[in-house]
Amino acid sequence: MTDPNIRPAETALRDEPRTLRTRRFGIDTLRECVVYMRADCHVCRAEGFRSQARIEVRANGKRIIATLNIVTSELLHHDEIGLSEAAWTLLGVPEGTEVVLEHSSPSSSMSDVRAKLYGNRLSPGALQRIVRDIADGRYSELEIAAFIGAGAGDRLDLAETIALTQAMIDAGTRIRWSAPQVVDKHCVGGLPGNRTTLIVVPIVAACGLVMPKTSSRAITSPSGTADTMETLAPVALDLGEMRRVVEQEGACIAWGGALRMSPADDILIEVERALDLDSEGQLIASVLSKKAAAGATDVVLDIPVGPTAKVRSAEAAIALAERLVAVGRAMGLNVKTLLSDGTQPVGRGIGPALEARDVLAVLQRAPGAPADLRERSLRIAAAVLECSPSTAPGSGYGRAAAVLDEGVAWEKFRAICAAQGGMREPPRAPYRQDVLATRTGVVSRFDNRKLARVAKLAGAPDRAAAGITRNAALGANVTRGEPLYTVHAEAPGELAYALDYVRTVPDIVLVE
Repeated sequence: MTDPNIRPAETALRDEPRTLRTRRFGIDTLRECVVYMRADCHVCRAEGFRSQARIEVRANGKRIIATLNIVTSELLHHDEIGLSEAAWTLLGVPEGTEVVLEHSSPSSSMSDVRAKLYGNRLSPGALQRIVRDIADGRYSELEIAAFIGAGAGDRLDLAETIALTQAMIDAGTRIRWSAPQVVDKHCVGGLPGNRTTLIVVPIVAACGLVMPKTSSRAITSPSGTADTMETLAPVALDLGEMRRVVEQEGACIAWGGALRMSPADDILIEVERALDLDSEGQLIASVLSKKAAAGATDVVLDIPVGPTAKVRSAEAAIALAERLVAVGRAMGLNVKTLLSDGTQPVGRGIGPALEARDVLAVLQRAPGAPADLRERSLRIAAAVLECSPSTAPGSGYGRAAAVLDEGVAWEKFRAICAAQGGMREPPRAPYRQDVLATRTGVVSRFDNRKLARVAKLAGAPDRAAAGITRNAALGANVTRGEPLYTVHAEAPGELAYALDYVRTVPDIVLVE
C-alpha cells in the first residue's frame, strides 16, 4: 500500500516555490532581455526549462519576458538567477530580490508570421497582434527575424504596409501639439554622411515653423541622426523635456527611442541592423509611424538614388515615393518627396563625430565647409518651408539661404543644443591612416555600401569618433599615392580591422 505521506519526486519538485534571487550579471545583450539559470537549480528541474526558452519573470508588480540561457558552471548559485543589463533595467529591482518564474504563454501571433512566410497576406488584425506582441517583448530575436524576413523585399503590399504603419502607431505614444501645423523631414538612407537634419531643423525653426524632430540611431549605416547629434548635445529626452525644448525654441533634435513612439519599430531596428536588412514595406512603416506618432502634419522625404544607395534606380525611387505618399495620406500626413543624387557620400565625414564637424562647418559658414551638404540641406529646408502658407512656392530656397548665411540658423542651433542640456565638442579619434590611390586618374565611382562598411569596421557608430573622412570627390583628378580617404578609429585593433577589409576589397573608390 502506498504511504499517503510520501509524495512522488516529480510532485515534490513542482510543489517547491518557483522563485530565485536576482543577480546582476553585467552582460550587454542590447535590447533583448536574457536571464541565466543553473541547469540543476530546482526551478529548471521543476519547470523543465531548456536553453532559449521564453520565460516570464515577475517581482514587485513588474513583469518581463526573457530568453533563458543555461549555465553549467559555478557562475551562479542554485538559488540565483542572473539578469542581462536589458533585463535588469526593465525589471528594476535590487539585487537579491526574489522573483517568480514560469513559462511565458505562447504568442498566438506567430501563426500569422508563419502564414506570411508561406505566402499569405497579413490582415490588419494580424499585424496589430504581431506588433503588440513585439512591443510587449513576447518575441525572441529569432522570431523577430522571421517576421522581418517574411516582409522583406516587396512582400508587403500597399494595404499591408498601411496596416503595419497603423499598428506601429497604435502600439506606442502619440504626441499632440497645439500648433495647427507641425513639420518634419526624413531621408530614407543608404547615403553616408547625409546629415542634413541638423542644418534643416534650425533653419526651419528660425523661420517660425514648429519642428519637433525625432530620429533613430543607425540601422545599417555608420551613423544615424541621433548618433551624430549626441556628439553635440543630449538626445535622450523624455516627453516632458521634449515639450519644454519645443515650446522654448520651436524645435528639437531628439532620439525617438526614449519616447516610446512606435516602440515595436525600435525593437525591429536592432534586429534589422544585425541582419543588415531594411525592406521597403517595413522602411515605410518605420518612417511614417514615427512621423505620425511625433505629431507631424507635413513631412518632406529625401530619397537618394544611386547604384550603391538604398534606392538603386529612378524607377524604384518613383515607386517608393508614390507608396510613401499613399501611406502618408492614409495616416493623415501630407507627404512631399524629393529625389536626390545618391552616387557618392555627402560632405567629408562618415561617422557620428566626423559628420557633426561637417554640420558645424556649414552652420558656422566656415571656409571650406562641404558645399554639397550645404546645398542639399537648403533644398530640403526650402521644401519644408514651402509646406507653410507663409512661404510662397519657389521662395523657400532664398529664405533658407538667407537664414543660414546671416548666422541665424547657427544661433538657433546653439539655442536648441543649450535647451537640450548643453552643447559639447565632438570627440576626435587618436588613430588615423590614409588610404592612398593606387593609380593616377579620375575618381569615377564610390561604392557607398563598402565605404560605410569600412567606417563601421573602424568602430562607427558605437565609437563616436570613428569613421572616414573623404579627400576626393567624383570627377576629381588624383595622382598615385594621393590620399583618397582617411580611416579614423578609437583603438588600434579597430583601425586594423577596417584596413584589412580595405586591402581585400579593391576599388571602394574607383580611379580610372
